[in-house]
Amino acid sequence: MCGITGIFDLRDRRSVNRALLEAMNETQFHRGPDEGGVHLEPGVGLAHRRLSIIDLASGQQPLFNEDETVVVTYNGEIYNFPELTAELQQAGHRFRSHCDTEVIVHAWEEWGEACVQRFRGMFAFAVWDRNRDTLFLARDRLGIKPLYYSALADGQLIFGSELKALMAHPGLPRRMDPHAVEDYFAFGYVPEPRSIFRGVHKLPPGHTLTVHRGQGNLSEPREYWDVPFTDNGITHLDTAAEELTARLREAVDIRMVADVPLGAFLSGGVDSSAVVAMMAGLSDDPVRTSSIGFADPAYDESRYARLVAERYHTDHHTQEVDPDDFALLDRLSGLYDEPFADSSALPTYRVCEQARQQVVVALSGDGGDENLAGYRRYRHHLAEERLRAPLPLGLRRPLFGSLAHLYPKADWAPRPLRAKATFQALARDSVEGYFQGVSILRDDLRAHLFSPAFRRSLQGYGALEVLRRHAERAPTEHPLSLVQYLDMKTYLPGDILTKVDRASMAHALEVRVPILDHQLVEWISGLPPELKLRGPEGKFVFKKAMEPYLPEEILYRRKKGFSVPVAEWFRGPLRERMQAQVLGPRIADSGIFDMDFLKTLVNQHVSGARDHSPALWSLLMFESFLAHSERRQPSVVDWR
Repeated sequence: MCGITGIFDLRDRRSVNRALLEAMNETQFHRGPDEGGVHLEPGVGLAHRRLSIIDLASGQQPLFNEDETVVVTYNGEIYNFPELTAELQQAGHRFRSHCDTEVIVHAWEEWGEACVQRFRGMFAFAVWDRNRDTLFLARDRLGIKPLYYSALADGQLIFGSELKALMAHPGLPRRMDPHAVEDYFAFGYVPEPRSIFRGVHKLPPGHTLTVHRGQGNLSEPREYWDVPFTDNGITHLDTAAEELTARLREAVDIRMVADVPLGAFLSGGVDSSAVVAMMAGLSDDPVRTSSIGFADPAYDESRYARLVAERYHTDHHTQEVDPDDFALLDRLSGLYDEPFADSSALPTYRVCEQARQQVVVALSGDGGDENLAGYRRYRHHLAEERLRAPLPLGLRRPLFGSLAHLYPKADWAPRPLRAKATFQALARDSVEGYFQGVSILRDDLRAHLFSPAFRRSLQGYGALEVLRRHAERAPTEHPLSLVQYLDMKTYLPGDILTKVDRASMAHALEVRVPILDHQLVEWISGLPPELKLRGPEGKFVFKKAMEPYLPEEILYRRKKGFSVPVAEWFRGPLRERMQAQVLGPRIADSGIFDMDFLKTLVNQHVSGARDHSPALWSLLMFESFLAHSERRQPSVVDWR
């Protein structure tokens, strides 16, 4: 895996500052410690940090075509590059290496912007075509690899794999986007295409951006792929399970090509265990597997990982992590550059650290929950939908909205007695209901979180609009498929894949995700929803498919997740730190928050009256982002 960055003059062919480009590139040294490369010509600068995986002796970047009129800087893996190489050679293109990178320049020459339709893999790249005076940026279909970009006031376009590369440019304004702040405290991350800074964008998954010199304003990114949710004609469980196994095996197989040590994460969950089972059947040598364990059995799943490791005789390594492993808190803000509130980033960092001691490439099971309906929230959402179905929204909203307003809040009561929450759910439409289920801070908390001045800056904007925008163009109306689609557009790239990319790249580890092979995703999306979620059982067809390969204890145990004991930390060893940061001067001076409300959150949590740990963790990570930003130059980070 690698890191890319670049500077492009949108107006003319002014010279690019080499020292500045190299400084931007070096911020991403961790992504590619093996080699670094820079290409400069009038009005264009491209740079690259390389983690060598395939064709170690060649494939240095930026990489050119035969006559050096087309050059690419690229992060990722294109798994079907041997087939594309043969096809392009037949068309008359000459190759000088055996790496997947060279396929991109020739594919651009042959197919232009449509080249991305031919690539099967994970990628973010920039192609500069001197003859067409065109810069072409592209990101893979699911958003496995990141790409940030910004058009500066002086007419330069800058881009990079991580926000820190852009922040090394002195012309980048550091003004927070209030809408991004609202999004963050709703979702726990900043969803695409926004970033935390105004004018800095993430290229959305499945999109490209074509830039012609002198075009004036940037055009909008163009979408080249979407999850189809088109009926694939399969309705029988056994048929679906058999084909799913074959397709997963093939997706794993093409991801096992590497000229460096390769292994897998093994958490003991269904997804990673299935990937390891497929790898074991395809490899003559023992699969190298890595997992972490916790001393506290409430959080430890390492024994399930050992079950799979023993069954497939893997070369298994487990590192025990203290459940009070919060020494990484200061490190996280530097890794993610933006506020990022998924506390499982801590154990993810540790498992990547452990894996890198054994391998350079690791396969993971990410994407199974979104693809195959594994989250419990999907089951809860469908239950709410059944309650909402008998009455139209026009009747439900005023009736149950009024009842919810009158009924007292009773978080302390058993779920059946929490009528206020039930009335609130019945008063919502489907998208609004799901939004409340996935929000880190629900609307009622965010309504009190912000200061009056900051609320005015939002101008009526609410984070619900993120899901509304995707729902309006969703290719499905089925309630389960719709929320899967929403997660694939938001939670998957914004949280899950971002978390793994930064944690793995911090250790120069490449992570490949076979369950997110786009051909497999397309096929799974076309299965009937009842094969994915049947009664209380998520991933139903996947578990049936894996019954010959995995023990029942792995397939049908209650999902635990990769969690850490944040609520306990904030009442114990992290109490003083949390109070000092959440109620401290950075948060207060930002002008964003109602400090009296923050004191209420802290006091209620510390006393045990309420569990506000998600809100407090989000605030702690936001304060850490502010502190980290202050240490960079220039240090002004404001939203006004």
